[in-house]
Amino acid sequence: MASRTHYWSCSRFADWLRGTAKPGAETGEGWRDWRRAAKSTYPVRYWLAEEGLDHIQNFVWFIPDTLYAVKYYINNRWISRTHSLTAHPRDIKPGQWQDVGNRFLPCMFNELVDFVELELAWWHLVWEGKEKRARYNAPWWRFGWWNVRIWRCAQAGMDNLEWQASLVQDKDWGLEETDPEFGKPTSQALNALEILALYRWWTVTRPARPEPMKASGWSDYCDRHRAADPDDWIFSDSKDKEDTGPMLDEMHRLEAEYEAEDEAMMIRLIKIRNSLWT
Repeated sequence: MASRTHYWSCSRFADWLRGTAKPGAETGEGWRDWRRAAKSTYPVRYWLAEEGLDHIQNFVWFIPDTLYAVKYYINNRWISRTHSLTAHPRDIKPGQWQDVGNRFLPCMFNELVDFVELELAWWHLVWEGKEKRARYNAPWWRFGWWNVRIWRCAQAGMDNLEWQASLVQDKDWGLEETDPEFGKPTSQALNALEILALYRWWTVTRPARPEPMKASGWSDYCDRHRAADPDDWIFSDSKDKEDTGPMLDEMHRLEAEYEAEDEAMMIRLIKIRNSLWT
């Protein structure tokens, strides 16, 4: 269960009971070979350590596990709301009507932001130790039994992605230096780079895009026209068309460019959706 900080089957006592030490980390093939060797050496002792201890721990931890499951249901249902996609108020104000098609982009990228700033930020601190907690000024309640997914730290999330992006295929991957893939980025590293690029596009690049009506000069033109005659909302004479034509063309060009960019970024996000987990 997720409430446990350790498993009895991974303890030193389990190693003694089993008669063979369990590796701290291994490849899939390594774990397979270890299980086969441990079972064939001491079959009964292997069962006692791997199965028996789990049954005993499940019995002892029944009440803590149950309380933890209830806590996480409350967290998932009303705090993290992992059953839904919800736009941030800065993108869609609560109570504001939005057509379905207009909800996709902000809802999807708001979830990406939460993944980086909440989940990866927490993951970064959990695996890196206490000094990182002090560096990011993480509160005490973000760890341990009371942990709830509401602490946000963009820098910790980005640092985690940059760490993942540095991973390469090496001897830990079972490769020799003569292998042509040796030293190349892992699939995890490539996915991290893509996640970071999409996150920065949504949080930095996209908000900085010039607004089409302002960038084309259309807004200023309308303001000047209405200031001269507040009752005239129709730009119809030849002089109007001569002035407004290029502005409207530029405005429509920017709108189409932004729409194409938004669509391309949504597609990229969909393609890496299976990498968004901790």
